Amino acid sequence: MEINEQSRTPERRTHDVLNRLERERDIWVASAAADGVPYLVPLWFVWHGQAVWLSTRATNPTGRNLRNGGRTRLALADTQDVVLIDGVVKAFAAHEVAEAAAGTFGKKYGWDPRKEDVPYAFFEVRPRTIQAWHVEREFPGRILMREGVWVA
Repeated sequence: MEINEQSRTPERRTHDVLNRLERERDIWVASAAADGVPYLVPLWFVWHGQAVWLSTRATNPTGRNLRNGGRTRLALADTQDVVLIDGVVKAFAAHEVAEAAAGTFGKKYGWDPRKEDVPYAFFEVRPRTIQAWHVEREFPGRILMREGVWVA
């Protein structure tokens, strides 16, 4: 977005966010350990059933933090097209996850974490707040979802 372009409407921003959630490959995942040590890692993700689905090893710091903390902040990578998602997390062992959710990884990436030799877990992130903006003048309308409900 050029500085002299008009701000997007909330409806346009919502459309843009949903489009990016469908097509982007990586998302930044922020979590924290019980002692407050933060972790920030990029992971593959899928948008399925109005949730972001992640998969990582069950025993690594991000997997433990997501399972134990129950919350995360996600961010798409482009700093000129910011999307921040605050959500609640539900963890699933590989054998517990619904086929429809797990199968989306295979379709999108050609990879099924359930078939790995080491245990992977799946994490459903239900958005509670979603913010999106290009430039400072879009700050006033940046909240697109509040308390899990789309504003626009």
